[in-house]
Amino acid sequence: MWRHLLLFVLTLLSTTAVGSRLAVNFDHNRPTYIDDLWAAITAVTDPSSLVAGLPFSVTLLTILLAHEMGHYLTCRYYGIEASLPYFLPAPTLIGTFGAFIRIRSAIPTKKELFDVGIAGPLAGFAFVIPALAVGLAYSKIIPGIAIQGDFVFGTPGIMRILESWIMPGVDSADILVHPIARAAWAGVLATALNLMPIGQLDGGHILYSFVGEYHKLLTRLFVFALLPLGYFTDSFSWIFWAALIFFFGMKHPRLYDRTPLGRGRIQLAILALIILVVSFSSSPVRA
Repeated sequence: MWRHLLLFVLTLLSTTAVGSRLAVNFDHNRPTYIDDLWAAITAVTDPSSLVAGLPFSVTLLTILLAHEMGHYLTCRYYGIEASLPYFLPAPTLIGTFGAFIRIRSAIPTKKELFDVGIAGPLAGFAFVIPALAVGLAYSKIIPGIAIQGDFVFGTPGIMRILESWIMPGVDSADILVHPIARAAWAGVLATALNLMPIGQLDGGHILYSFVGEYHKLLTRLFVFALLPLGYFTDSFSWIFWAALIFFFGMKHPRLYDRTPLGRGRIQLAILALIILVVSFSSSPVRA
């Protein structure tokens, strides 16, 4: 238990440090990331400055926690042994590499595999939508601000939809995103990554539940499809993810279960596909 708590506190600190930097830039009408991003790390020497970073960090960690608890509670429901979430502090643009749980026992049936796989994205996305709406409501309109600074962020479909409702007629490039919305944006990206139908990702679990032995072939096709996507969109993060998944996340444990999933789970799979489509951005971050 102490490891989980320690990693959570460290991740809260690292994300709050980044959030404090985002808050300063937002208050001064500057792009989200500009000048020395890593100056955020120095915020730990001035604890009072961390308070401004809490809206970002609390929003982000709530989304990540909801996602992982979706997996964890579903495992507990089925009697599958699983750990509490491990959070990963890191010097990234959002101050973390995310979170994960360890599943320590086998998942015996396709229905249980499907439910464990889909529970996380659905739970996390349920928190993403209100956070994104609130963050956009507090965002500012400054012509051309989103394409300035050190990094340019993609705008996934769900973000465009909410922007059109909250700021009708305003171009995405003219919106200075509030730190809460940026945290929700990170949650959208995490949802899209996890729902990709590849290997041991959540989407890979869902895919395996439907196609079984064809999962290996489809996983390889989807991984290699990320390479031209990264090249042609100048978003080399896709190449990084392709390499990471290729070396560490391709294999999937076999299941010998031919029980049909049923209409309800097919409908949930369609919902997961819709969430993937509206969460996906062909170029999430460009330098």
